[in-house]
Amino acid sequence: MGRASTIEQLPPEVLEQLQGWLRDPRVTQLDAVDLVNALIDQVNAERGDDERVDHVSKSALNRYAQRMDRYGEKLRQSREVAEMWIAKLGAQPQGQVGNLTNELIRTLVFEVSMKLQESDLDAESLPGVTEQLKDLALTAQRLEKASSENVKREEEIRKQERERLAQEAGAMAEAAGMDEEQAAFWRERFLKGAA
Repeated sequence: MGRASTIEQLPPEVLEQLQGWLRDPRVTQLDAVDLVNALIDQVNAERGDDERVDHVSKSALNRYAQRMDRYGEKLRQSREVAEMWIAKLGAQPQGQVGNLTNELIRTLVFEVSMKLQESDLDAESLPGVTEQLKDLALTAQRLEKASSENVKREEEIRKQERERLAQEAGAMAEAAGMDEEQAAFWRERFLKGAA
C-alpha cells in the first residue's frame, strides 16, 4: 500500500480543526486549504525541521472531503434503516430483532471482503478490522441477550400488575357485597381479559 495522504499524516489537533472547517457550510474547500496550510505553518514554526508537517493540496483535501461525505451518507442511511427497523420490530419477538442483527453483521462482513478486494485493507490493517468485526459480533450477541431479558422482565412486571389489579378487583367485589364465589369469578374474568 502506498504512502498515507498528507491529511492522514496531520497532527490530531490540525485534523480536528480541518474537519470542523469542512463541516462549516460557510467555509469553501479552497478556504479550508488556505486555513489548514496557515495552521500547518504555525505548527511547523513550533516544531523542528525533523518534525515538519507537509502542506495539504487542493486535490488531497477534495479527495478527503468526498470520502468523508460518502462515510457521512452511509452513516445517515444506516441510522435511517436502523430507526425504521426499530420502529417496526420494537414490539416484535426478539428472534426477529436477532435475525436482523445477524443480517447486518453478514452485510458488514461482505462489505469488508469487498474492501479487501479493492485493496482498501492490507495485511497491516486487516487484524484491526478483524478484531473490530469480532467485537461487533460479540456486542450484537450481548445486545440481543439484554433485549430478551428486558422483554422477559417487562412481561413479568405486566403479569404481576395484572395479578395485583385482579386482587384489588376481587377485594372491591367482596366489599360491594358479593360472596367469595362471585368475587373469584370476576377476578378470573379480569385476569383473562387483561392477558
